[in-house]
Amino acid sequence: MAAATMKVELVSPERILASLEAEKVLLPGADGDFTAMPGHVPIATSLSPGAVRIINGADEQHYLIAGGFAEVSGEAISILAEFASHRDEATAEMFQSSLEAAEKNLEGLEKEALAEATRRYGNLKSMIETLGRAA
Repeated sequence: MAAATMKVELVSPERILASLEAEKVLLPGADGDFTAMPGHVPIATSLSPGAVRIINGADEQHYLIAGGFAEVSGEAISILAEFASHRDEATAEMFQSSLEAAEKNLEGLEKEALAEATRRYGNLKSMIETLGRAA
């Protein structure tokens, strides 16, 4: 018996990066990482910078995003990324402008917003450092 799948679309402003079926999708949610699978309770959530893993059997696709939104239903998931790249194509330079924008956002923020912006900045910086080491 074949495993249940869901339709997955990953879109950035530049292009559609993925449109395929998956058994599960691992996402960097704003409130923590989570896994979406067929039958998942419907949600819409913001995404933090990080990795998106789309898994269908032995096939696993890795993408990096600079944040965005996801809409999950039991049958499909739509990921709208601010910027995204397939992991094999990603470089630290690709995410540098997102890091610079996050750094500018830190200026003049109130306590709660500053904590969120600092976390987002840290996520981007960590991702860029990881990509720099992988190059």
